[in-house]
Amino acid sequence: MCLGAILWARLDRVFYAATQQQAAAAGFDDSLFYHQVSLPPDQRIIPMTRALPEFANEPFLAWQQCFAKVLY
Repeated sequence: MCLGAILWARLDRVFYAATQQQAAAAGFDDSLFYHQVSLPPDQRIIPMTRALPEFANEPFLAWQQCFAKVLY
């Protein structure tokens, strides 16, 4: 499962059996993911360009003002 999804879901515990090394040996090598996330966006292998930064906070403001939201 995606670590981001686990953290956003606020799970209080995760059970797992295989290590990163065991998964990699079986062909599920996530080391590229970890490396890419640690880099600044402009240095990643897939070009990432920030667009419309002046509007970046609008979705968060709308979320904060929403009365029907579920708080995490």
